[in-house]
Amino acid sequence: MLLIPAIDLKDGKCVRLRQGRMDDDTVFSEDPVAMAGRWVEAGTKRLHLVDLDGAVAGRPRNADVIHAIAEAYPDVRLQVGGGIRDEDTIQAYIDAGVSYVIIGTKAVTAPHFVREIGVEFPGHIIVGLDAQDGKVAIDGWSKLSQHDVIDLAKKFEDDGVEAIIYTDISRDGMMQGVNVEATARLARAINIPVIASGGITNMDDIRALGAVVGDGVIGAITGRAIYEGTLDFSEALKLAETY
Repeated sequence: MLLIPAIDLKDGKCVRLRQGRMDDDTVFSEDPVAMAGRWVEAGTKRLHLVDLDGAVAGRPRNADVIHAIAEAYPDVRLQVGGGIRDEDTIQAYIDAGVSYVIIGTKAVTAPHFVREIGVEFPGHIIVGLDAQDGKVAIDGWSKLSQHDVIDLAKKFEDDGVEAIIYTDISRDGMMQGVNVEATARLARAINIPVIASGGITNMDDIRALGAVVGDGVIGAITGRAIYEGTLDFSEALKLAETY
């Protein structure tokens, strides 16, 4: 199982939000490139980068930082989300060395877009579905749609999507444990892999997710826990890799 450190970018800094609220952030580093290096040295094979300002603006705002991380660590796979709404943005990130781009809001509001870019950029597209009580949220979690997360995920299976990142937004940044049941339910319902996100707090969460790897959960994204120290990333990575 992959264990993927999150680097959330706001105003060029590495921050964490609580439940996606832009006004409830904690700055963990003024130097995101150095922070990326910390996780690379600890052994990660992949980094999860989110342009928070871009998610709100609908276009990239921290692309220069993301490009710098890609240049500094070319052997690490980067998955990038936040404000990716057109082909030019996707191409620019891939040209910079990003392995996967994450489509969130636009996957919900314009599903045909995912179909088009799945053909244009095969092997590079991940869809991020952020949900609360089974319903998908959009626009930086500021709006709750009427779309059922499983129904929507099924629509992306045939569009060349590499994986679904599933975030339980009621858990994200709250250090309350991951919603393993909902994550596994989604993974069992579809034929593409699921990456868990939101609420990972300690080694017990890693074990719980490891137990559902057979259902199609291939990885987990962790943020606040590794920054605040409730989860030792190196030890958690060793455990994750046993599954």
